[in-house]
Amino acid sequence: MHTNQPSGGTLAFKERMVAILGGSAGNLIEWYDWFAYAAFSLYFAKTFFPKGDQTAQLLQTAAIFAVGFLARPIGAWILGRYADRRGRRAGLTVSVAMMCLGSLMMALIPGYGRIGVAAPIGLTLARLVQGLSIGGEYGASATYMSEMAGRARRGFWSSFQFVTIIAGQLAALGVLIVLQQWLTPAELDAFGWRIPFVIGALLAVVVFWIQTGLNETDSFRLRAAEEAPASGVWRLISGHPKETAMIFTFTAGGSLAFYCFTTYMQKFLTNTAQSSAASLLVFLAIQPVLGWASDKLGRKAMLVAGFGLGALTTWPLMTAIGQAKQAGGALILVCAALAILTGYTAVSAVVKSELFPTGVRALGVALPYAAANAVFGGTAEYIALAFKQAGRESAFYIYVSLVLALACIVALRMRDTQKASLIAEN
Repeated sequence: MHTNQPSGGTLAFKERMVAILGGSAGNLIEWYDWFAYAAFSLYFAKTFFPKGDQTAQLLQTAAIFAVGFLARPIGAWILGRYADRRGRRAGLTVSVAMMCLGSLMMALIPGYGRIGVAAPIGLTLARLVQGLSIGGEYGASATYMSEMAGRARRGFWSSFQFVTIIAGQLAALGVLIVLQQWLTPAELDAFGWRIPFVIGALLAVVVFWIQTGLNETDSFRLRAAEEAPASGVWRLISGHPKETAMIFTFTAGGSLAFYCFTTYMQKFLTNTAQSSAASLLVFLAIQPVLGWASDKLGRKAMLVAGFGLGALTTWPLMTAIGQAKQAGGALILVCAALAILTGYTAVSAVVKSELFPTGVRALGVALPYAAANAVFGGTAEYIALAFKQAGRESAFYIYVSLVLALACIVALRMRDTQKASLIAEN
C-alpha cells in the first residue's frame, strides 16, 4: 500500500492525471466486458438457445442481459458499503477481480448441444457475477475520480468516467469488427464469440495490478481518521432520501436513452458495427467538452438541457433514423441524439458524488444508480424488441421521451452541485 500521498492541499497535475487514469482503467475493462455480451449476442444466441427464430433467440439473450442488471443493485450495496468502509481503491480492485471471473465463465461455458439446459443456466450465472461487479464499480470509480479531481476542474476530470464507459463499448465493437474481418460467420458462431471474453479476463488481471498501486483519496482518508459512522443503506435512505430519489430519476432517464441509442441501435439498424463505432467516437470526444462546460455554467444547466432536449427529440430522431435512406444520414442523426444525451453523461459522475457526504458517498452513488439501471436500463432492449415484435416500435420512443421528461423536471428543481458540492477536499 502506498503511503506517499500528500496529506492535504492540491494535487499536482501529474499526480491527478495518474489517479484519474488508474481509477478509470478498471471502468473501461468492466464496461468492455459488459457490452461484449450485447455486441456478440447475435453470434452466441443460438449456442445457448438453439430453438426458435433469430428474434426469439435475441429475446432470450436480452432477458439474460436484463438479469445481469438485477444483480447490479446487490453489487452496488455490497461493494458500495465496502468502498465507504475500506476505501475507494479497495472497492475498485474487488470489482475488477469479479469481472475477470465473470468473463472467464462466459469464455468457457459449453453450449446447449453439449450440456443441455446447464448452458443457459451457466450463462445466467456468469452474467450475475458481472452484474455484481459492475454494480459496485460505477460507485467506486465515480467517487474516486470525483474526489481526486480538483475543485476548479472537477466536472472536466470526472467526465472521463463516462469516457471510459463509452471506450469500453467502443472496444467491444472494435473487437467485433476485427473478428468479423478475420473469421467467417460460421467460425464466429462456433468459437469466435468467446475470444472477446478471454481478452477481457486477461486485461482485468493487468488492471487489478495497476489499481493495487493507486493512492487513496484525501476525502476517504480524512473521514476514516475521524472514525465517522460506517456507510449503510438505512443511513443513506433516512438521511438522504431526496438525493437518492434524484439519482434514481436521473439514471432512469439517462440509462434508458443511452441503451436506446447505443445497444438497441445495433438491432434497430442492419449494418451497424461500423456506424455504431463512428457514433461512439463522436460521443466519447464531446464528454470532456461538456464536463469542462459544467465547471463554467454549472451542472444543473447541463442536466436540464440534456434531459429536456432529449424528451423533445427522441421520437422524431428515432423515426427519422428508421426512415433514413443512407447510412451517413442515419449516422448524423444518431450523433445528434448522443450529443444531446451528453448533457447528462458528462456530469453524471460528478453530480452524484457532489450530492453526498463522504461517509455514504460510494453507496449513495452506486445503489440508486444500479437500481434505476435494473428497472429501466436493463429492460430497455427487451422492451424495445417486444414492441418491435408486436409491430408497435414507435411506442418505445414515447416511453423513452416520458422518462426523460420526468428527469428534466427533477433537474429543474435541484440545487446546482457545482456551487454547493459536498466534496470539501481539493
